[in-house]
Amino acid sequence: MVDVWLEVESQKLDPIMSVIAFQCFIVPIFMGGATDQKIVSTSVEKLKDVLEIYEARLSKSRYLAGDFISLADLSHSPMFHYLLATPHAPLLSGYPHVKSWISGIMDRPSVKKITELMKAS
Repeated sequence: MVDVWLEVESQKLDPIMSVIAFQCFIVPIFMGGATDQKIVSTSVEKLKDVLEIYEARLSKSRYLAGDFISLADLSHSPMFHYLLATPHAPLLSGYPHVKSWISGIMDRPSVKKITELMKAS
């Protein structure tokens, strides 16, 4: 089950989240350009479809692969870290199980350490 959710992340979630992160952080901060809000809006709409899948899964178990934390959960922290730093973070309120899951993941000491390092780079 861990492999399944790692695949869902890499094939469904990451391509969408990468566009949002690129437009919200890379373009304005590192390239000196303006965020293309149309691209971000389209990506956010696609993200809602993927979050529905996560919401359904997390309504049945505490973590993606079952009732134990695994790499399938922890690997999501970088992209959700970026999403939470955008104006689109409130989107998670529409997905209470996802919001709770991600909050729990982000509160882990190991994840806090990694996201702190992400700020420094």
